[in-house]
Amino acid sequence: MGACSNLVQGHTPNPWIGGLGLLTFNTLYIYVALRSFHKEKREARSTRVALGLLTAVTCALAAGYGDNWLLFFPLLGLATGAALRLSHLRPAGTAVAVLAGAVACFHDGWGGLDIAYATWISTMVTAAIMRLSEAVRELRAAREALARRAVEKERLRFSRDLHDLLGHTMSVIVVKSEAARRLAARDLDAALAQITDIEAVGRQALTEIREAVTGYRQGSLAAELDRAHSVLTAAGITLAVTRCDPPPGPQTEALLGWVVREAVTNVVRHSGADRCEITLSGAGERVRLTVADDGAGAVTGGGAATDGGAATDGRTATGAGAVTGGTGLTGLAERLAAAGGSLTAGPRARGGFAVTAELPLDAADPRPEGAEGSRDDTAVYVGRRSASHVGGVDNGRGEGP
Repeated sequence: MGACSNLVQGHTPNPWIGGLGLLTFNTLYIYVALRSFHKEKREARSTRVALGLLTAVTCALAAGYGDNWLLFFPLLGLATGAALRLSHLRPAGTAVAVLAGAVACFHDGWGGLDIAYATWISTMVTAAIMRLSEAVRELRAAREALARRAVEKERLRFSRDLHDLLGHTMSVIVVKSEAARRLAARDLDAALAQITDIEAVGRQALTEIREAVTGYRQGSLAAELDRAHSVLTAAGITLAVTRCDPPPGPQTEALLGWVVREAVTNVVRHSGADRCEITLSGAGERVRLTVADDGAGAVTGGGAATDGGAATDGRTATGAGAVTGGTGLTGLAERLAAAGGSLTAGPRARGGFAVTAELPLDAADPRPEGAEGSRDDTAVYVGRRSASHVGGVDNGRGEGP
């Protein structure tokens, strides 16, 4: 505005040249300033060329007219601080300040150092403000990305929980419903017992689904072993459980409960097995759970295991022991990996299929002092199988332990 006032009042020689220079300066300044808010445009060659032209026009006008035209240098500093970053900023800002001081001292003597100081300050302060603005935008983008990841993680958790809950529960209901249908004609009391179990399983499933929705469900290994006994017995499969100390902590026990649930569900659905073995053992700071069966379900070419031509939901493995394919075992592998564990699944050398999970002992649940060094508890549940099968699930009448 000072330069414009000089032009209007006729204090500037060659006003047409001064007016053209003022128009050029304003145009270049606005161009550089607007492009400085976008990284790609700021670093473009055209922006650097415009900043160079702006420097040349500023030097020409300030050197030619002095007075208010010297204040173009602080504006040049603003444009320089907005357009340059990091390694280029300090030398460029210093060079612009020295240039401003030289031109100003030529017109006003040592008083021109004020222009040099104002130019340097405007350069650095503008650069700091622009960098802070960029940091705020980056933090906002990072926060939005974290929010999206949290939503995706919660969706994945819910999908795994829903699969594990409904897959196991529906398998239990199907097996017990078939048992009740077979028993109804010759043993009404036994059929009613199976129906009572179906009701209990359904009520428990409703409770677990509500807890899964709110995210507070914590599994129990003991409860899953009891359920495994119930469903395997109803399917006519002999269950042998071996547990060894040290006992796992609550978080590890909950994860192992999920492994038992998924593995037993696959045994009932796909194995056609006569016997299932669940072994829990500890070694050092890790605990291992193995669920093995002697069924005829096959694993072919790293694809899904089959029984009677039907693809399984999770009995899938590769030669390296990595879990692939089925949603159930894939979800379990992700759960265990997040807790520092691992999951392997595949056929056994002597026949059948095995799922093995390894997890660290829960440090938050140490063993009490004076606890026994080890304990081996073996429980064998025996059920009688019939010769008929439907859909890969045994239809034999199950009996208690």
